Amino acid sequence: MKIPCLILLFQASLQLQCDKGQIAAHIGGEFILSCKYDTNHFLFSKKYWCRGDSRGTCEILADSEHVKKTSGRFLVLDARRKGLFVKVTGLQLDDTGVYWVGIDKIYADIMTSVNVFITEAPVSKPRIWPLTSLADRSTCWGHPVTVRCGCAEGTDIRYAWYQRTHHKDLPVHPSSDLYLHCGSVEKGSDYYCVASNDISTEESEILSVQVLLPADRSCSYAVNMQGEN
Repeated sequence: MKIPCLILLFQASLQLQCDKGQIAAHIGGEFILSCKYDTNHFLFSKKYWCRGDSRGTCEILADSEHVKKTSGRFLVLDARRKGLFVKVTGLQLDDTGVYWVGIDKIYADIMTSVNVFITEAPVSKPRIWPLTSLADRSTCWGHPVTVRCGCAEGTDIRYAWYQRTHHKDLPVHPSSDLYLHCGSVEKGSDYYCVASNDISTEESEILSVQVLLPADRSCSYAVNMQGEN
């Protein structure tokens, strides 16, 4: 009985073949699956994209006749002899799972499985900038300065500021903003921002603070960062 089963599976693979069996992508991204099928027998058959752990539990998300369409994120395009294409956009973490490309066929559909794995988008190198311009007053006479950290790319980003020391870098503030004032800059220090999520971590350029006149209220300190005059 094993030989006929193997023959049937081999025949099914010849009738429908896709360029990927595994797809890894990031949140917010998209992917296109390109498939070829036996146009001699299934040129006018309905094709579909469904989700489920097995063939029997597969829920159709979109089809080539646009009869079943649960979301505008899914598109099945039957280009006939040029191929069959499945496009999925606006990817989300819960899109991770087992999917199938199928062709309607009497008694048993032709189906091939695709495993989709969606992850967070990696963070880019964070940029730091003051919320008020330092162009005319890089030396702050008792005035507080807020420096913000941000990434152009990445999802679910966590920010934290650290102070660089000779022995061990110390956490300063677990957010995107660093608030500098006389009470927090008793001596010259270097700071940097760390941006991270579950799959990557990046550090910003160094923010240097030089204390010119120590004091509790009317202190004087210079703030220097790359790209600021």
